[in-house]
This record gives sequence, C-alpha cells and structure tokens, in this order.
Amino acid sequence: MALSKCDVIINQQGRELLEHGTSLFPIACYDDNLAEMAVPWHWHDELEAIIIETGNVIVSVDGNDYTVQQGDGFFINTGALHGVWAACSGNCRLHSIVYHSRLVGGSLDSIFWQKYLQPLLLNTGCRCLFLDHEVPWDREVLQTIKDVWQVCVSEPSGYEFEVRNILSKQIFLLSEHYTAPQKSPSAKSLRDTERMKMMLQYVQDHYQEELSTAKIAQSAAVSESECLRCFRCVIGTTPIQYTKQLRIQKAAELLESTDEKVSDIGALCGFQEMSYFAKSFREMKGCTPREYRKRHRR
Repeated sequence: MALSKCDVIINQQGRELLEHGTSLFPIACYDDNLAEMAVPWHWHDELEAIIIETGNVIVSVDGNDYTVQQGDGFFINTGALHGVWAACSGNCRLHSIVYHSRLVGGSLDSIFWQKYLQPLLLNTGCRCLFLDHEVPWDREVLQTIKDVWQVCVSEPSGYEFEVRNILSKQIFLLSEHYTAPQKSPSAKSLRDTERMKMMLQYVQDHYQEELSTAKIAQSAAVSESECLRCFRCVIGTTPIQYTKQLRIQKAAELLESTDEKVSDIGALCGFQEMSYFAKSFREMKGCTPREYRKRHRR
C-alpha cells in the first residue's frame, strides 16, 4: 500500500471526497507535515486514528481544541467535524490511518458490528478521544496505529488479514474502555455543529464570489449574530476570516499545481484586489505568492 500525503478534498458540505483506500480494502495511511499545510475543517464517514511523530499539534473537534504532543494521539469518530494544524514552529509530522468501519465490522447483522462497532459509533461522548502514551490502555491503542502503519509499509504476504486483525484489536480496546457513558456534547453544541456544516457548505460553494456574514448566516437560516457566535464557538474564528483562510489555501494549492498567473489565481479564489491578496497571503504563509510557488512547486 502506498503511503500518502493527505490532500483533503471536500465537497460543498465540507464532507471529504477523498476515497480512503479502495472499496475492497477501505483503509489509507497518511504522512503529513503540518508545517507545510494544515488539515482544513472537514468530516468523513470513516474512523480516523492519529499519532504524533514529531512536534505538537492542535486538533479541534466539534469546537473543542486539544493540544497533542509527540508520542500521543487521537481517535476521531465518524461524522465529527475536525481540523488539525501545527502548535509550534518547525517540523510537525503526524501519521494517521483512516478506515471504514465495515473493514472490521463486516455486515450490519454481524456480532462484530452490533456488539462492538455500533455502540462506539453511536456514542456521542466518543466523537473524539485523546490518547495519552503514559496511560496503559491508551498506549495499547497507540501501538495499534504504529502496527498498522508498519504492516502497510512492508506489505508482507497476507498483510490485509494482519491489518484487519490489528484494527479489530483497536476497536475492541476502544469499545471496552471508552463506551461507558462519557460526557456527551450538549444538544446546543450538536446543533451548533450541524449549523456550522451548513454554513461551511455555503462558503465552500461560493468562496470565489463576494461573501458577507449576512449571506453566510442566511445559508443556515440564522441571524448574523448567531452566525458569528457559531463560528467563534465551533472553529474559533469569524465567518469572513475563515473565508479568507479558505481562499488562501485554495490559492496555495493552485500555485503548487498550475501555471496560472498569480493575479489570475487571486481572482479565481475570490480576491478582487491583487494588493489585498498579496498582503493576506503573506500574513498566512509568511511569504509572497511567487515565493511560495518557487518553494513548493510540484
């Protein structure tokens, strides 16, 4: 199995479009240096388990921020809105495995699904779990991430069986020790998250156009003040600042992968003035668009 850099591609709902693995073997392993590119807000049906190889990262899930240090990790449940970025300067690398629950659970009428997976997936208190390498049970889960990673790198004969066996152990550990009633998000928090998904949908669909807080709020049928509150509570920024960040990220991707003129890229990504595009890009990336292209050209 080829290990990949995770380039998150999301649809208008903010839902990830990238296929993790194949329909026959739905798992993928990713190696990411967050000093180069953060993982934007998104969600997916698959389960995700992360271990931090170097540096410290901030994982934000449904509006809650967690600082995860080297050696620690994180489990993200299906459908949870999340983003990941570096918490420090310098090298900041993580390994993640993203896999569909059917790889372990099989059919919905199996004992594996009904006894172990379904309770874990439906437990709103387990939308995200911090894994501390100093805690014995967490350390076992972290080891399963490492083991899956190594097996996928080496691909020994029958490695698909070995990967499924290790993931089965991971699910057992999680279901055994974390499906007891946890502190669940409040109904208000879950409502805010769903509203955010609707508004992120709108921004993703219209970032190339002129946007305002009023337009973004209207997409979720809420007031401007409620829109501002949701953005601050869930992702810690304003609608306009998020829109600018998204535009800069889209511009960075085009600078890496196309020969389009810098000015044209700015316009394609919703910037009406070249000077504002250049200023905003430098604020976020620490260099001009042209300098960024030279450093990161694919």
